Amino acid sequence: MRSIPLLRALALGLALCAGMAAAEDAPPLPKLRVDPARVAVAGLSSGAYMATQAQIAYPDVFHGAAIVAGGPYGCAGGSLQAALGSCMKGTPAPDVDALVAAARQRAADGRNGPLAALARAKVYLLHGKDDALVAPAVAEAGARFYTQLRDTVPGLTGLQVHDDGGRAFAHNLPVAGQGDDCDKSVSPYLGHCGFDAAGAIFAELYGRPPHAAGAAPRGELRRFDQDALRPDGKDAFLAAEGYVYLPPDCLAGKRCGVLVALHGCKQNADAVGEAFVKDAGFNRWADAYGVAVIYPQTRASLAPLNPQACWDWWGYSGADYDTRQGVQLRWLLAALHALGLPATR
Repeated sequence: MRSIPLLRALALGLALCAGMAAAEDAPPLPKLRVDPARVAVAGLSSGAYMATQAQIAYPDVFHGAAIVAGGPYGCAGGSLQAALGSCMKGTPAPDVDALVAAARQRAADGRNGPLAALARAKVYLLHGKDDALVAPAVAEAGARFYTQLRDTVPGLTGLQVHDDGGRAFAHNLPVAGQGDDCDKSVSPYLGHCGFDAAGAIFAELYGRPPHAAGAAPRGELRRFDQDALRPDGKDAFLAAEGYVYLPPDCLAGKRCGVLVALHGCKQNADAVGEAFVKDAGFNRWADAYGVAVIYPQTRASLAPLNPQACWDWWGYSGADYDTRQGVQLRWLLAALHALGLPATR
């Protein structure tokens, strides 16, 4: 009987070694001719909160943000209790005035980039009326956060904010196909609602496409080594591998935009396989616009407590998680530079 634990330990060791070998096999991100004016971020749920954090921390980098089922920047304030209450259920309601004031202060003292860089930015906030996980009132607070920034920060009158909250869907990312899961929040959290959210996101952030999207993607979906991009070697609490989609134009060496697409909790590749990176609908629109799509992947953990592989929007990675010093935000910037975004002074 004593041999059984030993066999299990050997099997676990072999599995770990196989996982390490797979991670070592993942190549680095390819170098592209990135157009800095066409870099944007989109996210669902925890990815939506992370998208807001990315844009407010680096307003000079992310000229567009699509926030699907998320709330205002800084909502949790480093508290998991606030994240689960005010920032998901809306009880109490997020204090938008205070969050705007805090964002302005962080930009003023250099913890985040200058908000004036949002002068021509685009923000698209999409949320369903039937969302029972992130209350519609919380998403509306996210929209008010951006409109108050626009109305109170000098020079931001050109900031474009589109609040799209009138559609009937639950806590998921709507896709074009029809099905019976639009009113549910079930894995892989892609609701077949007859609404192509990915196409709407591209149109909102990048304008009208040069040509129509094809029925299927024509580019390449590749894995890449995420660990190689750890900021100063620090653990960013991400999976060993991520994905990047490369449209034909990018592969041909033409100037290329970039969209960072952030999955939600329990929507990483370990949980849903390649469903999000293949079926969310972004890739075929990426072909039409000439935009590469980075799909970073988180990992689940018990220490720090993040069993559902969420992006850090309440502070599990450190107190500075939603500023330029946050390890996951620094990782995102490193990924963009590795892909070819020119470094700024």
